[in-house]
Amino acid sequence: MLIAGFPAGSFGTNCYLVAPAAGEECVIIDPGIEATQGVEEAVAKHRLKPVAVVLTHGHIDHIASVMPVCGAHDVPAWIHPSDRILLSEPERAFPRSVGMPLLGDLTVGEPDDVRELTDGAELKLAGLEFTVAHAPGHTKGSVTFRMPEQADTPSVFFSGDLLFAGSIGRTDLPGGDHAEILESLARVVLPLDDSTVVLSGHGPQTSIGRERATNPFLREVAAGLGDGARRPAPRRGM
Repeated sequence: MLIAGFPAGSFGTNCYLVAPAAGEECVIIDPGIEATQGVEEAVAKHRLKPVAVVLTHGHIDHIASVMPVCGAHDVPAWIHPSDRILLSEPERAFPRSVGMPLLGDLTVGEPDDVRELTDGAELKLAGLEFTVAHAPGHTKGSVTFRMPEQADTPSVFFSGDLLFAGSIGRTDLPGGDHAEILESLARVVLPLDDSTVVLSGHGPQTSIGRERATNPFLREVAAGLGDGARRPAPRRGM
């Protein structure tokens, strides 16, 4: 399996291209601010053919390049219905004083083909399988994508802004909810095998085992000490 990732824009949002191998079809995950060039470079380098864009949530730093990427390759975008409005009205997800400077000259809106993600859905795209889990808390429509273990690779978990190396997503923006993100961590993350590779929306690769042992928020959720996890998380992305 091929996973090509790069951080895009001032928020360093991780965009991923996933394919069975070089020279084959691929899925693009979270093409955010200034991600178009990086996507095209990865497509050319690995001789890939995009067939879909899938989105972990609707914050602008994860969806800003959806329109040009989908348009250039004539592919659909997949997003949870609770965050779909953010494709055309991203300012709903943050205060106006923050949102207007951030939006700048970005062209936002829905691509021609938008499809909705549901909890527990099994997406079969580009010869790959992705299990969708609705994981609200960072936004109402946040989701994760898990790929099953294969002969040559462990299971891979695209966590979006639910889980980072050493931290979790912020919940202080419109649509965020601290109690919900703790519940999502307990329901979606804790059951995963320690060997599962975590590729998050910001920051470095990690594993479920490493986060279970060292991430203070995940440790407290596992111990049933939700109130203790209420100190502010580092604010990566939006």
